[in-house]
Amino acid sequence: MATMIAENGPSTRPEVSSPSPDMLKLEGLLNKNMRIRMTDGRTLVGLFLCTDRDCNVILGSAQEFLKSTDTFSQGEPRVLGLAMIPGHHVVSIEVEADSLEDTQGYGADH
Repeated sequence: MATMIAENGPSTRPEVSSPSPDMLKLEGLLNKNMRIRMTDGRTLVGLFLCTDRDCNVILGSAQEFLKSTDTFSQGEPRVLGLAMIPGHHVVSIEVEADSLEDTQGYGADH
């Protein structure tokens, strides 16, 4: 059996630039609890896992809360697990406060 060995030419990979401040901010939000309100009134709460250039968001361990007509009754959440929210349906995104405090506390103690 003959073995072919290819010659390695000059590298054609693009240069990797340093991450922008926005990228660093997004990286800091990874695995934080987020609350995403959508155009149809639903709210999803879960761990921020990733996003893309179209602002689609992937949440892990997501729960869905329906918009209630009565402000006092919230109802039981529906467990979704892994959820993808199309960017054009996102109205607002909030990072849960306890999720941010954990990060600040970790940095201060260590």
